[in-house]
Amino acid sequence: QVQLVESGGGLVQAGGSLRLSCAASGSIFSINAMGWYRQAPGRQRELVATITTGGETKYADSLEGRFTVSRDNAKNTVYLHMSSLSVEDTAVYYCTGGSRFWNGDYRFDYWGQGTQVTVSS
Repeated sequence: QVQLVESGGGLVQAGGSLRLSCAASGSIFSINAMGWYRQAPGRQRELVATITTGGETKYADSLEGRFTVSRDNAKNTVYLHMSSLSVEDTAVYYCTGGSRFWNGDYRFDYWGQGTQVTVSS
């Protein structure tokens, strides 16, 4: 089992920045990819960004350039730096961990409890 704990959410004004953190513990050797999803009220959960243990990143097309995912393997922590935030970025942000396969597909087996990000106008 892998435990994921997010932190760093909160209230920010439009145009501002925020950094989320996700600390992984447990059987972390069993995962080779981590990432972030988000879910806004009344909407489906959607991909934000992923990063492999090797540092390969993938972003939702609409977010690349404003959001940056990174990781510190020594701390087993993944970060999501968000900038130029807008009200539309308001959502619960979930950290996830799982596998990236040779064909580029992902399967995420572990999820954090989520952290609320609210952007005010």
